Order: sequence, then C-alpha cells, then structure tokens
Amino acid sequence: MATNEDALAVLGLLIAMKNNAIKKRKRRLWCKNWLQKRNEYSHINLLTEFKLFPKDWHNYLRMDEETYFQLLSLVTPFIKKKDTVMRKSISPHERLTATLRFLATGRSYEDLKFSTIISPQALGYIIPETCEAMYKVLHKDYLKVRTFFVMKIILTAYKHNIY
Repeated sequence: MATNEDALAVLGLLIAMKNNAIKKRKRRLWCKNWLQKRNEYSHINLLTEFKLFPKDWHNYLRMDEETYFQLLSLVTPFIKKKDTVMRKSISPHERLTATLRFLATGRSYEDLKFSTIISPQALGYIIPETCEAMYKVLHKDYLKVRTFFVMKIILTAYKHNIY
C-alpha cells in the first residue's frame, strides 16, 4: 500500500511534468502570412499596370518592356526553379524584377522585401544568382575585353591628353 509520502512524490512529479510541458516555447512560423500572399501584394501586379504606361515601366525597371522580356528569356534557363510539395517556387519573372529593382535603387534586402514580397534571406540568394546569370548571357556581347594593342592606343592618347 502506498504511503502518503509516495502519493505526494507522484503528485509533485505530475505537476513538474505539466509545468515543463507549458514552458515549451511555441514554434516560430516557417513563413510569415503576408509573405505567402506574394501573388496578391507583389510588385508584379504593378508591372501589369505599367504595360499601359511605357514611361512608368522604363522608370521602374530602367529598361523598356521589350528589352526586359528579351533579358528574361535569356536568363530564365539559369534562374528557373522547380516547385516543391511545400510551396511554389519564385518565378524567373519575379527573380529578375527583384534583381533589377535592387540594381536600380540600391535598396537593402530588408527594404526590398516589402515591395517584392520575398524574404530578405531568399533575396540574398536570388539577387547574386540572377546577376551571375545575366553576366553569363550578356558578357560576350556587352563586356568586351580590350586587347593589348587597343590598351596601348588608349594609353598613348591619354598621355597626350587626347582621350
């Protein structure tokens, strides 16, 4: 037969176990709710409106619509990600637009997250990856390496204050 001391010990153990269960902290959210509503709040909706106003489009992305979509078609194979069971991936359109806004404005990732509805951590991966993709597809046509002969001409012109 159990004594009063044994009963008190068991009761104390049960109370301690209950207190430990209460003290467990709540899990943090995997993703904030407003970040999950990218389709509603994103700047992509604004771009849809800008199609009617080419000057606003150009002011927002620093290039015209045709050039943007040419660039998008070039970089898409390098920046497209697959959807997972957990969530849809960030589209190449959103990735490129976020990168161009970053390059055009110089805003921080923390500030950019509000207009793009993409977390700063994701922007930290997306922007360098997209810049690298843009370099891969554009460097042959737009970033010419000068030869020794051309550099010598420029140096001579510079010395004679012609350049």
